Amino acid sequence: MSKVTTGATMSLDGYVADPSHGGFAHLFQWYGNGDVEVPTANPEMTFRTSAASAAHIRALVERTGALVVGRTLFDLTNGWGGRHPMDKPVVVVTHRVPDGWEPEGESFVFVTDGIEAAIARARSLAGDKEVGVNAGTIARQVLEAGLLEEVHVDLVPVLLGDGIPFFSGLGIAPVEFDGPFRVVEGTGVTHLAYRVRRPA
Repeated sequence: MSKVTTGATMSLDGYVADPSHGGFAHLFQWYGNGDVEVPTANPEMTFRTSAASAAHIRALVERTGALVVGRTLFDLTNGWGGRHPMDKPVVVVTHRVPDGWEPEGESFVFVTDGIEAAIARARSLAGDKEVGVNAGTIARQVLEAGLLEEVHVDLVPVLLGDGIPFFSGLGIAPVEFDGPFRVVEGTGVTHLAYRVRRPA
């Protein structure tokens, strides 16, 4: 069965965005502060990172088989123009399929009957690879449902002061983790990976 993971770039004070859902100029600097090119499925989007971060991104793309995102992110990105930059199938958790989209398209699948159904659909699409869950509300729901296995953090040396936490509104705290089982030191970012500790 596919492993279910989530990841986000996070400030030192624990935020994945500022209060206005911004702050990305500070959080995402590491995607452009190196000299190693990392192309994406979007020809207009190529990252230039340190060698360590480039290897980290390539490994992530290779081991990921499907993605799960919320409707808010899907709408904010305009459906990534019809194709996610990772070039993986995307399961969108929503209350209704947006106008102009098929429920089961080539790149996007819309699931309207809850987070468990979305994870099950993503697992079927991912095969033996990982299911990557978008940070925020969706990741919180997956964690609360007992389906999340790993949390990956791209830790950036900046303090936002206030904003949106990685797992905002978590209803089952405290949740403990094992690790980090992987530490990759990039330029302006440290890539960390933790396993969700299961209750005894």
